[in-house]
Amino acid sequence: MQTAFTEYFESLRGKRIAVLGLGVSNRPLVRLLLKFGCDVTGCDRTPREKLDEEVLELEKDGCRLSLGDGYLDGIEADVVFRTPGMHPGNPAIEGLRAKGAKITSEMEVFFELCRCHTIAVTGSDGKTTTTTLVSELLKAEGKRVWLGGNIGTPLLSFLPEMQEEDFAVVELSSFQLMDMERSAQRAVITNLSPNHLDVHKDMDEYIEAKKNVYKFQNETGLLVVNADNAITAPLTGNGETRYFSRQIRPENGTYLENGIIYRVKNGVSEEVMPMDTILLPGIHNVENYMTAIAVTDGLVSDDTVRHVAATFGGVEHRIELVRVKDGVRYYNDSIASSPSRTIAGLRSFEEKVILIAGGYDKHIPFDVLGPEVCAHVKRLYLTGATARKIYDAVVGCPDYAEGSPEILVMDDFTETVHAAAASAKEGDVVLLSPACAAFDKFKNFMVRGKFFKKLVQEL
Repeated sequence: MQTAFTEYFESLRGKRIAVLGLGVSNRPLVRLLLKFGCDVTGCDRTPREKLDEEVLELEKDGCRLSLGDGYLDGIEADVVFRTPGMHPGNPAIEGLRAKGAKITSEMEVFFELCRCHTIAVTGSDGKTTTTTLVSELLKAEGKRVWLGGNIGTPLLSFLPEMQEEDFAVVELSSFQLMDMERSAQRAVITNLSPNHLDVHKDMDEYIEAKKNVYKFQNETGLLVVNADNAITAPLTGNGETRYFSRQIRPENGTYLENGIIYRVKNGVSEEVMPMDTILLPGIHNVENYMTAIAVTDGLVSDDTVRHVAATFGGVEHRIELVRVKDGVRYYNDSIASSPSRTIAGLRSFEEKVILIAGGYDKHIPFDVLGPEVCAHVKRLYLTGATARKIYDAVVGCPDYAEGSPEILVMDDFTETVHAAAASAKEGDVVLLSPACAAFDKFKNFMVRGKFFKKLVQEL
């Protein structure tokens, strides 16, 4: 039977297709295009000698490869699939567009062809946990859920298996959203703060990219935003807008009052659950639950919400308890790639922690991190490209007193973890919460987190 999915990919047969970037999200796309007999060129900056075996298999299956420093030189294409990390204003992309190429992406095509219910989550912090919570709530309610986007598996190739009553729950980054012209039926912006300014031209471009998560909704759409965040609080969708808040009682949405999470509709409140029944630590996870409750209202019962809250242990790399050794607790918070997310992690612990931080420089300020480190950290281990920037932010903080916290700057990640562990005593917490992306030393935050866990397990 001819479907929109098969019709779309058959329409590409005979056209020149360029896939820019051969990372995890685009490899299933290349296989799909080859399956439909398309003429595909895969373009990647990685030199051939450093390619994964999986990419070389794509070449054996018929994908031409353009690799290395000049990987975009001389590319001719009718359709271009942009990798999320490549700015739509890249000169090579602009050149292809000027020659008549259609610029799209795996996620753009997914939203164009998807026939099931869609829920999208974006924001500067908390989007991975919130996306996962939405998925867990829907699954616990008996729904069939497809979790993907910036988290988990690229979903485009699974479209033929999706039914109209299913739910696609996707996390979307600003990179994926930059040139999107379709929005999910239900959308969330958890919060907005400076992030990824190494890629975006400025903060305004970053914010505008995030707005695409709801900009193309119609009057039946739903937008959920953070009423406590100065950037998101004024936003309103084309359909219904709900708010979540720890500070005020909105007209519609969810809020926290006296330790109780409430749902509110047209000003009428009802209790959902006490915050202390949530298994995940930290007030930021209370916010994540309020967000998930607001966006799934009408789809998930309160009994289901309470069950998931009491039993769900969290997302890998997000304040993940790795091990308890000699009375020391080791936590992996590698997903904390911004100062605000590290601050949330620090506030999750009652005691002062031994913190490992630093990483790739996204050109965002660390001054907000200084007071929090002084308040919540007993010993700070810094490594990576941003080590000196974080050091200056802490030492330059008015709350800093010499040796409080003690700060050590080390180049090697393994040596840093070993030194932090050696300094820990019974009752201490060792927390990897970098406040930075991983790209200076690792492929991504997941690789960094898994390596940290390996080192901890080997102690």
